[in-house]
Amino acid sequence: MSDMSTGPAKTFPRRALPVMDIGPYLSGDRSGFDDLVMRWRHTCETVGFMCVVGHGIPDDLVARAEAELRRFHDLPMEEKLKLKVNEHQRGYIPPKATIVKHSTFHENTRLDSNETLVLATEFGADHPGVREGRRFFGRNPWPENLPGFRETVLEFMTAMETLGRATLPIWAAALGMKEDFFAPYFRDGYTYFRMAHYPPDPNPPENHFGLGAHADTGFMTFLPPAKEEGLQIQDESGAWFWPIVAPGSFIVNTGQFLSRWTNDRFRATPHRVLPPSTNHRYSMACFVNTSLDAVCKVLPTCTDDSRPPKYPEESYGAFFKWYMENTYTHYGKVSGQA
Repeated sequence: MSDMSTGPAKTFPRRALPVMDIGPYLSGDRSGFDDLVMRWRHTCETVGFMCVVGHGIPDDLVARAEAELRRFHDLPMEEKLKLKVNEHQRGYIPPKATIVKHSTFHENTRLDSNETLVLATEFGADHPGVREGRRFFGRNPWPENLPGFRETVLEFMTAMETLGRATLPIWAAALGMKEDFFAPYFRDGYTYFRMAHYPPDPNPPENHFGLGAHADTGFMTFLPPAKEEGLQIQDESGAWFWPIVAPGSFIVNTGQFLSRWTNDRFRATPHRVLPPSTNHRYSMACFVNTSLDAVCKVLPTCTDDSRPPKYPEESYGAFFKWYMENTYTHYGKVSGQA
């Protein structure tokens, strides 16, 4: 696995991601919908990453959200640790607290160097999951000394969730389903948001990453490109590459829950983040998902006599729980080399 070290990884090739313009579709223009769906399907069946333009998210909102991310990570460590992540997967995750030990495409042996604030959908006090104290339905821990932080972050998360829901007919049509198929699964959706900071490391050791090789857990991920590069993607042949990202786009990729739903027809693409050499790197990944109680059953368009279902029926909450318990040290399930 010498090609997976961070040294040679820096010399990997660059490859442009497919660009999808959803502006006409969002404005009600259906003239190019069939072509959009065809290209969307092909991308999800192959590289699994795309650049979405015409999304309508204001540049100002992205800039304000990133400014709040930087404000948070500029806080003293003792302030951030007051919000240390809990069993609901909400709060601050310090450096060297994560390692993906269940990866099927790379043996991660070193704890990740990034630090992250994880927030998620704020369910109302009368929500059954909140009343029953179920995992992942807890409250978000907000910093007390950052006025405006909560409001801006929630504004950004709401915009991402709205955008994700707007694309559901595209996902459904790309899978040969009725355009409204996925809507009921998202009525009580669970969105979570990773506000990550990658400190510079000019001389990283062998097999060391800011975020180790993994595939996202959920349905779809939205990511405004970071100002400092670091993201690498694994293509269908197993080769890693640096993505070339269209200006003004959001990076969108599929997650494992959707991949399972499609019987692996749509690819949950492995990716990783190298630590920056000189400058600090900041990243805002927003994961727009079904409700935690939504149960996926392999879609009829993704199975036949020659392709029997690979996965049992399973709720997103159950799959998410399994993933987190095998990824994060605060669950007490993971050990790794620092």
